[in-house]
Amino acid sequence: MKLIIIFGPGAVGKMTVGRELAAITDLKLFHNHMSLELANQFFDWSTESFKKIDRLIRFGIFEIVAKSDAQGLIFTFEWVVNEQTEEDYIDSLTEIFIKEGADICFVELYADLNERLRRNKSALRLAEKPSKRNTAFTEKMILDNESKYQLNTTDADLPDKDILKINNTHLSPKEVAILIKEHYQL
Repeated sequence: MKLIIIFGPGAVGKMTVGRELAAITDLKLFHNHMSLELANQFFDWSTESFKKIDRLIRFGIFEIVAKSDAQGLIFTFEWVVNEQTEEDYIDSLTEIFIKEGADICFVELYADLNERLRRNKSALRLAEKPSKRNTAFTEKMILDNESKYQLNTTDADLPDKDILKINNTHLSPKEVAILIKEHYQL
């Protein structure tokens, strides 16, 4: 079994690449907004109740998939790479799969800011993520996050993790999925 974690900043194409990767492998996609959007149906974003529902859904799925005979799972995540709580979260997630003998594969996407702002308005993103439909708000959030957080790694970050880094500014999601499939022999 393989757990593929695709991470990177907002609107970099994590979900879209994940969909393409799922289409060319036997892996299933669990993009982070699947649980976020459901939790948001019951509670306002970032409230404690919202966070509890999100975690319950995610970790319930992780535990069941890790113990199953599935080939693996693709999970997408916007990771603030220089915050220990974020790394702890990823470590707790991966531990579920490691206990069951799975291989953990990290894929980091990065793209030019202007390209990400363009992708912020893509039809697939808006269809799959209702909370992203106010594109003026999400554009501001992308710009704010860009200035506040470190959303891509440097060579010094996460030295214990083998990360496939892909600049997908000028690559199609299918091209990126093929690179991931070949690199990790999926």
